[in-house]
Amino acid sequence: MNNYNPNIHHRRSIRLKGYDYSKEGLYFITICVKDRECLFAKIINGKIDLNDAGRMIENEWLKIPDRFPNVQLHQYVIMPNHFHAIMEITVGATLVVAHENPVAPENDTNFSRATRRVAPTIAPTVTPAVTVGAIVGAFQSITTVEYIRGVKNHDWPSFNKKLWQRNYYEHIIRNDQSYKRIADYISNNPKNWNRDNFLGRK
Repeated sequence: MNNYNPNIHHRRSIRLKGYDYSKEGLYFITICVKDRECLFAKIINGKIDLNDAGRMIENEWLKIPDRFPNVQLHQYVIMPNHFHAIMEITVGATLVVAHENPVAPENDTNFSRATRRVAPTIAPTVTPAVTVGAIVGAFQSITTVEYIRGVKNHDWPSFNKKLWQRNYYEHIIRNDQSYKRIADYISNNPKNWNRDNFLGRK
């Protein structure tokens, strides 16, 4: 992975003032494991070797369009201690939940239950458009719950209080040139692992 690049990475705390993060568009996100622990994979000869936890992360990411019907997934990569992805919000993402299951707060570990598809016999309620932050928060909450299950049932390595760092990185992709640059950055991440000076490794 390349060094920190201010043209690619933007901390959540410096969001664009007045920008509506639920609006249509392409977003590049990076989420880091707390304390930079390598929990999800190994890099062998420039290729990713996911462990069971990494495969869980991948499976939960691929379920995002089921939970948020107006979200489409593009390039992504699961690294040993972080995750990169491009996602697209189309016509404002909405979250479909059952009437008796109100939308849980971003950091609620029960969010995984509230965001699953409802049974056909239950009339759904469509909430207002959700933000990139809500989508990332749901993903973090769900994967944390599943990882804890893996620690308890399959002896996955434990983590220090939180699986993910609280903040994440985001970038609004505004044109084709930017998209190609970021997509290439994601694709080349595994073979650049030994030059990773941004996240560090333990």
